[in-house]
Amino acid sequence: MDEGTRQGSPAVEEAKSPEEIRADIDRTRVELGDTVEALGRKTDVKGQAREKVESIKQRASAATPSSAHEAGAVAKRNPLPFAIGAAVTVGFLIGRITKGD
Repeated sequence: MDEGTRQGSPAVEEAKSPEEIRADIDRTRVELGDTVEALGRKTDVKGQAREKVESIKQRASAATPSSAHEAGAVAKRNPLPFAIGAAVTVGFLIGRITKGD
């Protein structure tokens, strides 16, 4: 079927040289490869979970020393709230243990 027999088809581009066609094919291959790679990353649930865990670990390890140090300093300056919190926690635990008997 030639172009003259087609009904409602878009206009045909000018004829391309074999080099232009090869360049188009190469560009399309690269774009397709990028698309497949992006889809692979999006569907790699285990990989995404691993990356998230590593990110959380790094943030936690970076924050823990200063936070623990600050909490220790606050507890030394004002130990009463920490003592009350500990007493409430111990009381709660004892209540739970004895209620189970």
